[in-house]
Amino acid sequence: MTKLGYMRVSTDDQRLLRQEDQLREAGCERIFSDDGVSGSLKNRPALDAILDYARPGDTIVIVKLDRLGRNTLNLLTLIEELQKRNITLQSLGDRIDPSTPEGRAMMRMGAVFAELERDLTLARTREGLAAARARGRVGGRKPALTGDQVNRVRRLHASKTLTWNEIADSVGVSVSTAKRAVRQSD
Repeated sequence: MTKLGYMRVSTDDQRLLRQEDQLREAGCERIFSDDGVSGSLKNRPALDAILDYARPGDTIVIVKLDRLGRNTLNLLTLIEELQKRNITLQSLGDRIDPSTPEGRAMMRMGAVFAELERDLTLARTREGLAAARARGRVGGRKPALTGDQVNRVRRLHASKTLTWNEIADSVGVSVSTAKRAVRQSD
């Protein structure tokens, strides 16, 4: 009977260190991690690896249910698969005992709330982006060239006296950026 840890973060600005500390403190002998992988995806490399590695009698430990997944159907399917394989799932933060009928019911409800939280976050993000656009803010990088620089690149290109390298150097950008400025005027 081995305790195996699984941890996941979905964005680059999140860190696995806190989860790793909690899993080591819980006595996990081996830890599998997905870094920069969304919980809404069904296939995740480390999750697939831990499922292949786990044997009957083992325990898979997670910090919180939402680290295992954000899609209710996928979570419930995974929980059922673990039960059929006689692999215990332990969630440290949720303090749920899936070996009891009540614990399994709570785990299912937790899966529903994890998906709800994800859906609400996505909706708020979309609303925030729409509000920013309505105020004239547009996402993405600032243009590499000002309007005056674009006009200069176009004039120099039209004069046919300089090479692309010389044109790009004169405004301090790459050749591809200078060419793009000319193409956008066509």
